[in-house]
Amino acid sequence: MPHDWRDSLRLAADLALLGIVVTLLSLPLFTAGAAVATGSHAIRHLITNGRWPSFIDCWAVFRARLVPGLVAGPAVAAGTVLVLLDISGLRRGAVPGGGPALVVVLTAAALVAGYVALVAVKAGTTSRGAARAALALALNRPLTAIAAAAVLAVAAVLAALVHPALVPVLAGYVLFALHVVTPKVAGHRLTPTA
Repeated sequence: MPHDWRDSLRLAADLALLGIVVTLLSLPLFTAGAAVATGSHAIRHLITNGRWPSFIDCWAVFRARLVPGLVAGPAVAAGTVLVLLDISGLRRGAVPGGGPALVVVLTAAALVAGYVALVAVKAGTTSRGAARAALALALNRPLTAIAAAAVLAVAAVLAALVHPALVPVLAGYVLFALHVVTPKVAGHRLTPTA
């Protein structure tokens, strides 16, 4: 089937809209896990089946992931604040260790962020056990966590460069990039879902 430029434009607009919806649904922090899992499910469905899932399907996924994902948003926010405090303390000299400790903290934070990104990918494929599946993938194929961290790093640079109003749009693109990069690095092939 020939590919038309309008298909690329349509996909870009759909991913931007998905990013905005995921961001809005994540604002109450306690719903962030379910919002990201639902966005991840939608991306996986698009990649494997060539079409977006229905609203009813997405709503069912959101409701099913709401209780298991209640801790995800606050945990990621708390972890981010703690890392930022560590970095701030190291840069000011309030914490001993200086440059080498800063490198260790940044490396550990990047690897944990890569693992969290893998959890987001796995949350789109499984209703339970996404964290365990992501951990198994990261331990068996460490390059997947590094690649996921690299995707997040590119997104962070883009977020710093674009207008703040456009940052929510990046969420859809990041989920899409994670779903494209992770299977390639892990050596998996995606199969169509129901």
